[in-house]
Amino acid sequence: MAFQQFPTWPETAADSEDPYRYQVGFGNHHSTEAIPGALPPHGTNLPQKSRYGLYAELLNGTSFMSTKSTAANVWMYRGKPAAARHPPSQVEEILHLESCFLPTNSNVAFTPLPYTWGPLKSNESSNSATNRRVTFVQGLRTMGGHGDATLKEGLAVHQYEFNMNMEREAFVNHDGELLVVPQQGTLNVKTELGSLLVKPGSIVVLPAGIRFSVEIFRPAGDQWSEIKASGYALEVFGTRYALPDLGVLGANGLAHDRDFEYPVARFDLDPDEDTSSFCVTVKLAGRLFSYTQPHTPFDVVAWHGKYAPYRYDLSRFCHLTANTDQLDPTSYCVLTAPSKWPAASLVDFCVFGDKWAVSRNTLRIPYYHRNIATELCGVIHGQYKGSVRPLEAGGLSFEQSYMPHGETYEAYTQASEAANDPTKLEGSLFFMLNVSSHLALTRWAMEQHPDIRLERPGIWASVQNHFVHHLKHADASWSDATDQHIPTPPKSPNGRV
Repeated sequence: MAFQQFPTWPETAADSEDPYRYQVGFGNHHSTEAIPGALPPHGTNLPQKSRYGLYAELLNGTSFMSTKSTAANVWMYRGKPAAARHPPSQVEEILHLESCFLPTNSNVAFTPLPYTWGPLKSNESSNSATNRRVTFVQGLRTMGGHGDATLKEGLAVHQYEFNMNMEREAFVNHDGELLVVPQQGTLNVKTELGSLLVKPGSIVVLPAGIRFSVEIFRPAGDQWSEIKASGYALEVFGTRYALPDLGVLGANGLAHDRDFEYPVARFDLDPDEDTSSFCVTVKLAGRLFSYTQPHTPFDVVAWHGKYAPYRYDLSRFCHLTANTDQLDPTSYCVLTAPSKWPAASLVDFCVFGDKWAVSRNTLRIPYYHRNIATELCGVIHGQYKGSVRPLEAGGLSFEQSYMPHGETYEAYTQASEAANDPTKLEGSLFFMLNVSSHLALTRWAMEQHPDIRLERPGIWASVQNHFVHHLKHADASWSDATDQHIPTPPKSPNGRV
């Protein structure tokens, strides 16, 4: 049984395709109650006796000594505290999850080779959905990462595929904040602070320490469609996602604060607590533990704070355009995660959707370049337009930091001669992760992934050296320059120039 009430902050309305309401505003201090009066009166977070017999519980997402701008926590008023549980034990099931990407971990390796992977096709994997039923947690596969969760610095990149809902079970990630990108299947994400519906083309961010469950959403009356979902997940350790600074852009552009949506309070009641049990799985340092409790963890009747999950519709992103040259990938940055290095991000989550290409007399395809950033690219829908990687919707590509890359010679030649008329780019949506460091790949990604696509042999053999055909013209230009009067530099008193 669930109840829901208007929150005290502005909200979006529910509709026929989404049964939930949301509060809006990135990083706001939100306040919501499912039953009027469940929140304590203003001026106190911890009354001696909470109304309706609720327990007050605080979750801190940042250290006690934090700046005002970075501190984040949430006060919850719930049926039973989270401490009311049985002792946890380690999960014996072996899942392909990693949180340590140091060279000492034999399950990961650093490589300069580029990789492309296809989607997690269930009919090609021994751990696939056709062979067994798996939940969101069981369907996670770590592809690579950087750093170590225990050092509170780094990240992990995952693909996921699952075909079973989490029923009477929840998951809580102690290692870091999780950004989930659905590619196939609409997710019904139930959290302690309320529920969010996340369609392909949207993202959801789940803070560390928040318990949640994931189901595949089915519209009312739909009982026959296949239950299956797949996508991507980006996990950051020791930091949280933030909006990038706009700098010279001023007040507008990229992702707007008001388009980020947070859940309103919504709680469940167990019909018989004494006989029913709920299983909670904990991820800590890449290992899984679980405990049971005789009550639902989704019993928060009211809450207020800044530490909460949220969703964002990528179609609302405000793309920038350039009339000369190209914009860097960070011009398409939706969210960034700061690192411990001053003025440097850990990772930037960038999105490329419908936009106009209007630049004139410039090369519009990605130019040949080398970056400190490791680049990973995933396709949510549509056709990938790159010429080097055989990338498709649900797949993922990898290019290690400092490794040179760009488009094929054929694509370069065609783009060099193409008319630069204004062009509407539409029909596809993909994202790029710019990681400001080397990235280690897991052994599973390099050896056991069901669809590994290495770089095609000889792909760069056709590249021509055009300069050798212009040596006569270059010699003539040099002769013309040397024939011109060039002033002699003045000499010093000791006769040296």
